[in-house]
Amino acid sequence: MKFVGIVGSIAEQSYNKMLLAYIAKHYQELAEIEILDIKDVPIFNESDDQTETPVIQNLVKKIKAADGVILATPEHNHTTTAAMKNVLEWLSFKVHPFQDKPVLIVGASYFSQGSSRAQLSLRQILDSPGVNALVMPGNEFLLGNVKEAFDAQGDLKDQGTIDFLGSVLAKFCEWVQVLEVLSEKNKQTSWQDEDLSASKGTDTTIKGVDMRADDWVEQAAAKTKAASGKDYVKLDRGVLTVDQLNWFLNTMPMELTYADDNNQFIYYNHTLPGKEMLAPRDPKQVGDPMDAVHPPRAIKGVKHVISSLRNGNDLVEMPVPGNKLNERHIMHYYKAMRDSEGNYRGVNEWVLDLWPIVESYLKQTGQKLVKDEAAPDVVSGASGNENQAPAVDSTTSASVDESSSEDLGPRLDEGIDSVTGASE
Repeated sequence: MKFVGIVGSIAEQSYNKMLLAYIAKHYQELAEIEILDIKDVPIFNESDDQTETPVIQNLVKKIKAADGVILATPEHNHTTTAAMKNVLEWLSFKVHPFQDKPVLIVGASYFSQGSSRAQLSLRQILDSPGVNALVMPGNEFLLGNVKEAFDAQGDLKDQGTIDFLGSVLAKFCEWVQVLEVLSEKNKQTSWQDEDLSASKGTDTTIKGVDMRADDWVEQAAAKTKAASGKDYVKLDRGVLTVDQLNWFLNTMPMELTYADDNNQFIYYNHTLPGKEMLAPRDPKQVGDPMDAVHPPRAIKGVKHVISSLRNGNDLVEMPVPGNKLNERHIMHYYKAMRDSEGNYRGVNEWVLDLWPIVESYLKQTGQKLVKDEAAPDVVSGASGNENQAPAVDSTTSASVDESSSEDLGPRLDEGIDSVTGASE
């Protein structure tokens, strides 16, 4: 297996260069790693296109030929570096070598948080249109207190850190192999083929009822003679009346939505009136195909999320735009549902505001949230400015008002990649 590595620093001395050099030296049994030099990459300028220059073409060639890419980012002003951003600008302008390329992000900083904000920033860039990288979810490697981390030979000193880094790289190699298998399996299909019109049907589709009818729930219940009220329903580990099941679901501390494997929007827990919900919904939308509850600009993103879940991804998660520090942090989660044989049976979306939970924890423990004032790399210091990177919007929520800031479903006009929830 062959990887290439890029360090987001052009400084002569950089702890992130030391980190990537250590990885290349000590994990040769996992992969051959070539570190690419970016110091000669010109400043990005659309009016002075240098895509065809040897320095850019060399990066394109090396990345395309590699099985995966490891990016080591310092943190400057709470984000990734200008050098790293500059490289990615060139590699998403007229050439796109990161398209569907597995990427692992690592980073080092002076203090304890280990370039966490820079890694989040870099992840969002890699998720963006034109880049379309497949960034490995989880397993982030954040090397803090880096000035004490290396010995005179440039080797990491702490055995626990070494073991963890090795486990992250091993998982990355396994993930690259899984993606290769999925790629072979899905050569004839892609996210563009995802049918949001719910026209194919499935073994649970209720036939003979217009999916777009405002009273689909009532018609479908009558058609199937569905249990209701005090009728009992035997569940996997419980027996409840339909009333009890509704009470239970409608008092969940989160908003739940179910779209089946035919891409028909068939349920949400009616916790509040539509526009008061975190992800607004209209009762009349239940029963609609997924293409009817999203505007055209969101269809690409919806297809990407559902296709990724259908084809092996287990979970996609994302914050919504407009979250406010110490006020709210609304998250959307999309979980693939599968039957006992592992077949995809739909998406379970849940939406919740994490801030009340965090706030309660802080009050109970007496702890505080503090800014990361870390200056991660050798040359540049971190800024005190609190610039929150924009979050990716929701994709499968049904929307009531497309102009609302809480219109979480249709606002997304970017696709989501087949593995990580990355932006297309």
